[in-house]
Amino acid sequence: MSKSTLKRAVAAVAVLGVVGVGGAVAVKQNAAVAAATVPAAAIAPAAATAATGAPAPVAAPVISLPDFSVIVAHNGPAVVNISVTGSTKAAYGGDGPQGRNDPFADDPFYEFFRRFQGQQRGGQRAQPTHGMGSGFIISADGIILTNAHVVRDASEVVVKLTDRREFRAKVLGSDPQSDVAVLKIDAKNLPVVPLASNNDLKVGEWVLAIGSPFGLDNTVTAGVVSAKGRSLPDGNVPFIQTDVAVNPGNSGGPLFNTRGEVVGINSQIYSQTGGYQGLSFAIPIDVANKIKNQIVATGKVVHAKLGVSVQEVNQGFADSFNLATPEGALIANVDRGGPADKAGLKAGDVIRSVNGNKIVSSVDLPSMVGLSTPGEKITLEVWRQGKLVQLTATLGNANDKVAREDVATEEVGAKLRLGLSLRPLDALERRESGIANGLLIQDAGGAAANAGVQPGDVLLSVNGRPVSSIDQVRDVVGKAGKSVALLIQRGDDKIFIPVRLG
Repeated sequence: MSKSTLKRAVAAVAVLGVVGVGGAVAVKQNAAVAAATVPAAAIAPAAATAATGAPAPVAAPVISLPDFSVIVAHNGPAVVNISVTGSTKAAYGGDGPQGRNDPFADDPFYEFFRRFQGQQRGGQRAQPTHGMGSGFIISADGIILTNAHVVRDASEVVVKLTDRREFRAKVLGSDPQSDVAVLKIDAKNLPVVPLASNNDLKVGEWVLAIGSPFGLDNTVTAGVVSAKGRSLPDGNVPFIQTDVAVNPGNSGGPLFNTRGEVVGINSQIYSQTGGYQGLSFAIPIDVANKIKNQIVATGKVVHAKLGVSVQEVNQGFADSFNLATPEGALIANVDRGGPADKAGLKAGDVIRSVNGNKIVSSVDLPSMVGLSTPGEKITLEVWRQGKLVQLTATLGNANDKVAREDVATEEVGAKLRLGLSLRPLDALERRESGIANGLLIQDAGGAAANAGVQPGDVLLSVNGRPVSSIDQVRDVVGKAGKSVALLIQRGDDKIFIPVRLG
């Protein structure tokens, strides 16, 4: 099976997603969308019921399917096509292997210019790039929302309206972390789309996308919302997942609910081919609005940070930490001197809620924190050593950096029941790695090796308890139940590995 990848849609690359809202039994008709009624199944005559004595058949529920034509007619003119021109640096290497890969090598003037530049064997050449995307007008004076990746590295952005007018757009600002960008064109009295004012979108609800896949302006596709709050590996956005068909060029276009309100910005798809395969993702409009307000006010976006790295809480970790359910964000690392460190958070803590909002998956935490404001205070409910603890943290700026410090330990060697051969780090290892306390894993076998522990890893804690000696490891493992959670540092990464004991 080929590996699936998340691809972004710009120009002829991969497209971003759309969301659908579907009713399972009946979709209530509203002012914006007319409903086409599907006839119910015929009911058997009463005479037949009396003759057979069988219960009378019950009519199937009426299913109303939305007619999106009103939304398209009203909001379609506010959806725009975006064309982007830019350039990238392309490497070339004369007669060597790089030269053979030079995209200009087949140009008839290639050899002339190469010789004109002398005997240079390598370098870089500016290569023009072109891209396409979509966007939508949110202000009559020309404010437009789209994706940050649509206008990335753009030297010129052209916006085309449905009436065929074209405008050069200014990029007021973009935020790669949320993938939101704000454009401005010099025009007045433009059509605008209404934005949803509350987050009441439901899974299964019908949704509609309008965009420019492959440059085909104002193409309409529809589907249902497949999931909400979906987090993807390359971002901190709680995406709306839909089955709306989107393709390259749909990126940055609006996702509408059946009331004709924009509920999201189409952003990504999950695809093995680069094209639509049924999984599309949109940025919730409330998230996009927060980013837009910062860009319009200051021209830039500032994100908050807690100063932790987290892992998913699986069943093995839940067993190790005596959690009733495998939910929450397991803290693998705390930045020294950062907001979490100052609040008293520790590696091995499991964050269960933020400001009363439940953390089900570890990806919920960065979504909540990243969209907050630096300096904001948050209340954390934390599971620590079998008890719930409440902590208050003041969020920092995501651009801030923190320092690290070292602590000395002595050298020892031993073999443990886990199948690990351990010794404390020596002074040079601590200095080079920046790890203050921990045990170097010299050899891994048995249960630990089966779980993925490798020689060269550094053991930092067991079941959330920091360890700097082998006696400490023995003590924690001896009191553990059927599994233990090992906090491992591997290179620059810190990860928890659950090890199920025999």
